[in-house]
Amino acid sequence: MPKYSLYIVQCADGTLYTGIASDVARRLKEHAGSPRGARYLRGRGPLELVFSEPVGSRSRAQRLEACVKKLSRVDKLGLIAGATQLSELANEDQVPVEGSSP
Repeated sequence: MPKYSLYIVQCADGTLYTGIASDVARRLKEHAGSPRGARYLRGRGPLELVFSEPVGSRSRAQRLEACVKKLSRVDKLGLIAGATQLSELANEDQVPVEGSSP
């Protein structure tokens, strides 16, 4: 079973994009120049990976991604800077920690 990571990319216009991938480097290459890249990122390059953290299963990654996407820009910048931890988001929104029962 592949392990997933949650990542945040900063676009040239300063906007932040949040996603999940089992291989972040491959996914960034897709975003940068492939039809498989996110439509939102087209024409917003160059892209800079500003945050990446392994989170475990795909379902947990998707739940955490939804939590991060709901955050304000200031809160996302706090996550990037390390002022907030993904584990804190998991506790606030009842996202189970990998390996624990729901």
